[in-house]
Amino acid sequence: MRELEVLGWDEAWATAFEPYQAEGLAPGRVAVQHRGAWDVLTEQGEVRARVPGRLRHGSISRAELPVVGDWVALDPTPSPAAIRAVLPRRTSFSRRAAHEPGSRSAREQVVAANVDVVFVALPLSEEVSTRLLERYLTLAWESGAKPVVLLTKADLEDDPAAVAADVAAIGGEVPVHAVSSRTGLGVDRVHAYLAPGTTAALLGPSGTGKSTLVNALLGEDRLATGAVRDGGAGRHTTTRRELVLVPGGGLVVDNPGMREVHLWIADEGLDEAFEDVVELAAQCRFSDCRHEGEPGCAIAAALADGRLARERWDSYRSLERELDELRERLERRGDSRARRRRPGAGGS
Repeated sequence: MRELEVLGWDEAWATAFEPYQAEGLAPGRVAVQHRGAWDVLTEQGEVRARVPGRLRHGSISRAELPVVGDWVALDPTPSPAAIRAVLPRRTSFSRRAAHEPGSRSAREQVVAANVDVVFVALPLSEEVSTRLLERYLTLAWESGAKPVVLLTKADLEDDPAAVAADVAAIGGEVPVHAVSSRTGLGVDRVHAYLAPGTTAALLGPSGTGKSTLVNALLGEDRLATGAVRDGGAGRHTTTRRELVLVPGGGLVVDNPGMREVHLWIADEGLDEAFEDVVELAAQCRFSDCRHEGEPGCAIAAALADGRLARERWDSYRSLERELDELRERLERRGDSRARRRRPGAGGS
């Protein structure tokens, strides 16, 4: 299994795979997801695989089907090979599937699985969006991975260190690094997170230079990149998620730009991303304080004396409401499905 160790395979994965090994199946890790097909890395190399109907129809939701980063049990005998099972994920970066807000349904989209580090990339070629960063950090913390902020295209900013310091004040303990693939600034710091067997997911909007950064880590122009427009904005060229092995150890999942970052279930992630707000709320006189004018409200006091910025508080409440609405929507869906499954429901 030494060939798999460079992909992150360890004793815990081997233990989880034992029932499938007894069935004669082989372990592999999903590198690319196509429409109806998956490229899987195995001891024998990369193979094209499919998901048979039994696994597809036996899944409760599409979120349980293989995604980039998943470890799977592979049957190599058919052509193409067949993915028989997905091993339980250690971590997963999920969002609410794009283009669905306001619709009657809400669906989880797993962007990448079994990642140890989430690189949130935002370009210094434009003003850093604090609200967008807070969304990414909320989902990154919820994933179970370690978030790291990368301020790309640092060569286009006169004082990248100052901007990094300002962003660090938002992220709390989250590391922040200014990076330039053009000059090499900060690339060594990014590489330092990629110890052998470690997997990182590189996420961010279109035009942030994610694929260019991956090429810098690889030492070759392997991934397609877009031409740079005036002002340093790149064109969106990455159209698929891909797991690539970095020389010297570590793996990176390159992702297409995410135009929409809607929250999935992320209560713990929200608390982590807004740890300062949570700590203030814990100091309120009443444990059920709604922060709407109650006496002894620590949030109100912090807003009044400037310790808590109004914009950050408004952002927290907005994300909190978004999660509440999602939770209510999912509960209504669950109640509706339960009624449909009830014997005798739907007519005589």
